[in-house]
Amino acid sequence: MSRLATVVVDLGLAQRMCAAARREAAALGALVSVAVADAGGHLVAFERMDGAEIAGPVLARDKAYTAVAHRCATGDLAAASAPGADLAGLSSADGGRYVCFGGGLPLWWEGRVVGGVGVSGGTAAQDVACAAAAAGVFEEEA
Repeated sequence: MSRLATVVVDLGLAQRMCAAARREAAALGALVSVAVADAGGHLVAFERMDGAEIAGPVLARDKAYTAVAHRCATGDLAAASAPGADLAGLSSADGGRYVCFGGGLPLWWEGRVVGGVGVSGGTAAQDVACAAAAAGVFEEEA
């Protein structure tokens, strides 16, 4: 990957990240959807495994978006967005687009979030593991 002023999550990288998430899902026996977003939260690549759940495409995309927007893993938002917590109601903000359970990870490079990955379709632990596999590709190439 060429280095510009910052790392860019381009289509080739995003596709390699999706492939890594799918490989991890297959190893775990899960069927998932994977979304990779750029620094603005815009979708760069999306893949849905054959037979993956119907809600996965929306949730994977929104997990990637949430990870970029909040610069944290989506699972880290669960406690903060629970009733009575500081961010209560977060999941209904932005048209219901923020996801507050595991499977979304921000992609950091030199102290900045330059993208995000979201996975949906397995258990929360499977989604997190698949997102981590995708993020590992980013970390290797950035």
